[in-house]
Amino acid sequence: MAKLPVVTGDRVVKAFSKAGWIVARQKGSHVIMVKEGSPVILTVPVHKNKPVKRGTLRDLIKDAGLTVEEFRKLL
Repeated sequence: MAKLPVVTGDRVVKAFSKAGWIVARQKGSHVIMVKEGSPVILTVPVHKNKPVKRGTLRDLIKDAGLTVEEFRKLL
C-alpha cells in the first residue's frame, strides 16, 4: 500500500481536476466537486495552509474511484 502524501486542499482540488472532476461550487472553506456520469459528490476541505487529514484524504480518493498510487501521479 502506498503512503498517503501530505497535501493541502488546493492541491487535492487540482489533482482531482486532472482526473476529470469539476468544481461545482464552494461553500465556506469546502469545495464541492462533481464528475459527469458519477453519482458521487466530493467535498474537499480547503483550509488555509493546513493539510487535509489522512483519513479524509483516503476517503476522498476512494470515493473518487482512484487508488493512492493513481492519486500520487496526479499531484
